[in-house]
Amino acid sequence: MRLDKWLKTSRLIKRRIVAQMACNQGRVFVNNRPSKASLELKVGDQVHLELGSRAITLAVSGIPASAVPAASACELYTILEDIRRAPEVLEWLPDNNLDNKDE
Repeated sequence: MRLDKWLKTSRLIKRRIVAQMACNQGRVFVNNRPSKASLELKVGDQVHLELGSRAITLAVSGIPASAVPAASACELYTILEDIRRAPEVLEWLPDNNLDNKDE
């Protein structure tokens, strides 16, 4: 099964087009290599996702032949590592310093 389709079927990413965009932006790695959406996944492959402030590494446990119910979607993978980083400080925001009105 294609990587983008598997990401949608496993419900790690909500829509297939979003999975394709993540792959094109270099946010998805399979076996420690940046991967295209068209990569054929196999059981045992290691998938790493960089999604915003979250990074997930998981092992592929199953490749379904067709769509799976939401309750059994989590059986398609095993989470190896789940990192949640603090959101980055938005440095581009201007200072709201009202003391310097005269300048």
